[in-house]
Amino acid sequence: MFKDICNKKFFITGGGTGGHIYPAVSIINELLKSGVENKNIFYIGNKNNPEYKISKDNNFQFLSVEVTGMPRKLTFKFFKWSFCLFFSIIKAIFYVLKYKPDVIFATGGYVSAPLLFAGRILNIPYVLHDSDCVPGVVTRTFAPRAKAVNLAFNDANKFIKSKNIYNFNNPVRSLFFEKTKEEARRELNIDDKFLILIMGGSQGAKSINNAAKELIEKFKDNDSVKIILQTGKKNYSETVKDFIIPSNTRIEPYFDNMSIPILASDLIVSRAGSISISEILSSKNPSILVPYPYAASDHQRVNARAVEDKNAAIYLEDEDLKSSKLVEIVQNLISDKEKYNNLKNNAEILGKDFKFANEKILNLIINAIK
Repeated sequence: MFKDICNKKFFITGGGTGGHIYPAVSIINELLKSGVENKNIFYIGNKNNPEYKISKDNNFQFLSVEVTGMPRKLTFKFFKWSFCLFFSIIKAIFYVLKYKPDVIFATGGYVSAPLLFAGRILNIPYVLHDSDCVPGVVTRTFAPRAKAVNLAFNDANKFIKSKNIYNFNNPVRSLFFEKTKEEARRELNIDDKFLILIMGGSQGAKSINNAAKELIEKFKDNDSVKIILQTGKKNYSETVKDFIIPSNTRIEPYFDNMSIPILASDLIVSRAGSISISEILSSKNPSILVPYPYAASDHQRVNARAVEDKNAAIYLEDEDLKSSKLVEIVQNLISDKEKYNNLKNNAEILGKDFKFANEKILNLIINAIK
């Protein structure tokens, strides 16, 4: 299917948040599956960011650039950041000269900027991927000279100046295609109950956790409903303190393999990060999306609206979690089967192509090699 790529070298970059890290991890795994040896793949990120631990856990080769996010105001911090960026670019140039990559794949964010500058200076072809409805500054800056730009949302196309735009969704980890819904439910000992999963990301979200407790109280005597709440590690103790957990509820700080509860669920309450949305849709589940109100460029709100417009999710403002709005929406979906099934059917339509996203994006990367 692919050209002879086994002896090619690949630089993968992007980090800071899951929206940048997990697409990079998915493509590295796709490269490995395609026959590329681990020794020919390098993850370039910041050793102080989560991508470092994730790379080490997966035995990826890791090269660090100590760049941070750009300050928004012209202060001393901005000039300090400019010097750090300059030296990070020099370091990235050194990596390129030393390892001689054939192509660069960047998933956006400030972490990818030094390597993309180095690639442009040294004429290394690069492919970009952006996960959000509103592409980041780095993606918009480097798009015109990219060999290809993959945008997870069609709505993002209008922000990008490039003749080589593709919309192949977000790459999703293979874990989400390795088990059926029934197998995932068996792992969690869920039989025929209606399973509601509530999650706020790996760090959790206090507002979602508080609203979840109200929902749990409402359904504590309902034997046909099961609730799983993933609180985030730092919020777990506060969430369960003085809270009586009913028998139909499971509260965990974190799941090492989030694919299991996501696949097993019937309805998911989540933040609206692009990767969370992609994993939910790939599991063909309807959702209630609660955007983080302080996300950069308000991208979570735009992401959530895009899925709501396809009638595959219900949009809920974070501010509305303080009222009983979440309880009201869930009760309505459980009682109104036609509305629930309509959301589910649309989620299935949107989710059917995610299984092929990794392969399509890998094709773009291979075709960019000179």
